This record gives sequence, structure tokens and C-alpha cells, in this order.
Amino acid sequence: MAFPYLEAVVGFLILMYLFETYLDLRQHAALKLPTLPKPLIGLISQDKFEKSRAYSLDKSKFHFLHEFVSIVLEVAILGFGVLPLFWKRSGEFVQYVGLNPENEIFHTLSFLAGVMIWSQVTDLPFSLYSTFVIEARHGFNKQTVRLFFLDILKSIALSILIGPPIIAALIVIVQKGGPYLAIYLWGFFFTISLVMMTIYPVLIAPLFNKFTPLPDGELRIKIENLASSLKFPLKKLFVVDGSTRSSHSNAYMYGFFKNKRIVLFDTLIEQCKNPDEVVAVIAHELGHWKLNHTMYSFVAVQILSFLQFGGYALVRNSKDLFESFGFDTQPVLIGLIIFQHTVIPLQHLISFGMNLLSRSFEFQADAFAKKLGYAKELRSGLVKLQEENLATMNTDPWYSTYHYSHPPLVERLTAIDKPDKKSD
Repeated sequence: MAFPYLEAVVGFLILMYLFETYLDLRQHAALKLPTLPKPLIGLISQDKFEKSRAYSLDKSKFHFLHEFVSIVLEVAILGFGVLPLFWKRSGEFVQYVGLNPENEIFHTLSFLAGVMIWSQVTDLPFSLYSTFVIEARHGFNKQTVRLFFLDILKSIALSILIGPPIIAALIVIVQKGGPYLAIYLWGFFFTISLVMMTIYPVLIAPLFNKFTPLPDGELRIKIENLASSLKFPLKKLFVVDGSTRSSHSNAYMYGFFKNKRIVLFDTLIEQCKNPDEVVAVIAHELGHWKLNHTMYSFVAVQILSFLQFGGYALVRNSKDLFESFGFDTQPVLIGLIIFQHTVIPLQHLISFGMNLLSRSFEFQADAFAKKLGYAKELRSGLVKLQEENLATMNTDPWYSTYHYSHPPLVERLTAIDKPDKKSD
């Protein structure tokens, strides 16, 4: 008797939904608390706390609905055999337009086109409500309906441009890979990730946002001096017009080897009136670079990817696996989709472990900025960003441990305030 892969996957999806809903309920209860956490009293104004509380509760209620609809759709698609039916119909469409339905590349691209349309249609109501109701209600949304749909069209156009060559190459690699398939797949996607990291900030990101050099002045001088003192190879310093879409703020850096760039959201500069607070945030980001956090994370992802491809190579010809999901053929893409579903338990464990690692890195980057003498500025900057972004003030410990890749503000401030250990 064949193992019931489909039933096991559906059962685990439901169990995980129930578990995560329980955590969501715990977090929702924490959001209802009428008072600030003790460490934030006197730092966050009552007015900002009330606004943050209302914003977080609105997002929480919306999240319950979104997750419920998502699990119902996913279970229905798997349980009622929608996936094999959709695969069959996509092959019929290929034949209808005069192409060879036996060509797996054409068949797969037809299938993915249908999936993309389905995803856009089912997700659109939620995206519209989140952007133009919740975000707008709390003063964050700045984009127009025209810009919203223009972004969607740009994303679709990029998918149509970039997707087919990658899918075609993937299918050929799997068909020809033989005993070294896992190595070939890892090498292919490793190359793709390097190419995307190179072209995204230069060619793709400017399609959605405007990047301009940070004007000369005190802030630029201080950031350049900080980068120079750490031997950070800063080549360009940009401001991005994040305010055209949202008043949320951020900062990040990117680039390979000696060609590093730092990007500041215009909202970050607007919210942190004191330039030293912005510099402290950059010191934190440079801490990730100096401590090799980005490299460690990248290596970890590559190792996990290789192991995942190795697992796929072992089961890609399993007739029982495909038949359990209703397929009488073994298409490459369908095999990858099915495999992804069968390893969901491992993916949840890995995601949890990566979150633990990420939170550890955040504490280390804060400590790095503190060591550089930015403890006071980083502290005030984090508080200000928490206020201006109406970030969650009260967090349930179980929920934050499971979901958060960044520690809650209370934990970060406690760590910053902790006296440094004196060396003997």
C-alpha cells in the first residue's frame, strides 16, 4: 500500500494553521493590553501607543481573515484535485493555440501563466483592502490606485520577461541532470541568485522607485566618515522615494566586494530629525557587514538549498508520490511543487531556526553600533522609528519567538542598556 502523501500534507497544513492561529490569538490578546510595556513608559507617548494599538489590531483582524481564506483555498486545491485538472487544462490550451502540448516547456509555461492569473485574482482584494483601507486609515498609504496597478503590471511584465528562460533551463537541467542533478540545480540557482542580486538594484528597483544621491551636508559627511573608519567600500549613497508609496521607513545596503552602496528611505531621514540617529541606524547595518552576517546567512541558505535539491533528486521519479496528488505523468515543475509540499514540516523548522539566527545577529549589530559610541543615538532612533511606524508595542513571547526575525523593541533596548562586560 502506497504512503498517503496527499493526506499527510493536507493534515499537516491544517495542524500548522491551527497552531499558528493559536499563536495569533495569543498575540491578539497582547495587542489588546491597554498599557505600554514598563520599559517603554516615558519613551513612547500615550497618543502614539493608542495609534499603534489600533493599527496593530486592525492588521491582526485582517490577518485572521486572510489566513482562513488561504488555508481553505489551499486545502480545496489539493483535496479536490484542482492541481492535476489545471495541469490538464493548461495542456489543452497549448494545443488550442497551435503549439505542441507534448513539449513540457510550453505546457509548463501555460500552467504558470494560469497560476499567475489565479494568484493575482485571489490576492487582489486583500492587497487592495490592506493598502487602501488599513494602511490609508492609519496614515501610511501614499500611493494612488493608478500607481498600485502600475506596480502590478510592471511585476507581471518582469515575470513574463525573466521567468520563461529560467523555467526552460530548469526543465532541461532536470531532464538531463542524471546522478549529479542536485549539484546542477544548486549551481544553476546559485548563479541566478548572484545575477539577480547584481541586476535588481541597478535595473529592476529603479522601475519602481527613484534613487537619487544623498545631498551634500552633515548627514552625508557623517555616514561617509563612519564607512571610512570601518574600511567599508562605500561607492554610492542613495535616497529612495519610499514616501511615494508608504510613510514606513527603512535603510539597507547592497553590493559585492569593493562596490557597496547604502540606501536611505526619504521617510527615515524625515522621521529622524537628528542626523546622528540616522548614522546610528547605518552603524547597525554596517555591523551586519563587519560581522559577516550577510555572508553567514547566504552560506546557510546555499547549504539548505543544496540539501533541498538533493532531497528532490531522490524522490523526483517516485510514481507513488505523483499518483498520490492525482498525476499520471511526472512533469518537472509539478514534481518540485509536490516536493515542496511534502517537506513543509522541515521548512517550518528551518524557518524557525533562521529566525533565531537572525535575532541573534540583530543583537550583535546593535552591540556593534553601541561599541562605536552610538548607544544613545541608536536607542533614541529605534524608539522614534517604533513610534513613527506605529510598530507593535506589546508582543506575546511565544508569538514573537516563532515569527519574528527581529527582536521586539523592549528586548533590544534592554540589551543596549546592559553594561558591557569588563575584561580582566
